[in-house]
Amino acid sequence: MSNPLDTDAGSELFSSYEAELKLVQADLNQKLDQISELSGEPRKSAIRLAERTLDEANELLGQMRIEKQNIPSATRSKVNQRFRNFESDIDGQKRKLKTLSDDRKALFGNRYSDNPDSDQQLEQRQQLLSGTERLDRSSQRLRDSQRIANETEGIGRDTLADLQLQRETIQHTRMNMLESEGYVDRSVKTLRGMARRMATNRIITVAIITILVLLIIAVIYSKFH
Repeated sequence: MSNPLDTDAGSELFSSYEAELKLVQADLNQKLDQISELSGEPRKSAIRLAERTLDEANELLGQMRIEKQNIPSATRSKVNQRFRNFESDIDGQKRKLKTLSDDRKALFGNRYSDNPDSDQQLEQRQQLLSGTERLDRSSQRLRDSQRIANETEGIGRDTLADLQLQRETIQHTRMNMLESEGYVDRSVKTLRGMARRMATNRIITVAIITILVLLIIAVIYSKFH
């Protein structure tokens, strides 16, 4: 069994996966010990439980394989050794489970015979083998479903990241629009001020011209009278 991972030999996430994997391995060992004491339907149920536990262990091992790439190279050699120990342990448990699953006499009880001596026994054996094949196909479908679920989860994470990026782009564009609106408002106010000044200047000009005209008229009038 693998030794505990030193605190300075790996990331906190890797250590978390390692601790969880040890619990799963201990549970799997217990299930494997129970299988050897069972037969018939209880044995088949125990094997299915052990297969699910083995799948969980393989999934944790895959997470550890990814996470150990983030560990500094100075300490990665220790981590790699422990990881190989875990792989070896799980391979041994997998082989043991396969051996227990292949023990069809224990699995199916006295109904199974390697050398059937009657048509009934042959038919029973064929039915049992067919059931085992269906079970294998169902297990494969479950594994495929799990893989698809993991891929879908990855796509979901990528989509959320894209949406977050788009949200930030929209917010940035909105801020630019608000800033542009501010510039437009100031430009409108400036134009209005210029228009008011032009109107005032026009009024003053008209007033000056009017006064000059009146003065000219007054001068002319005074000369003739």
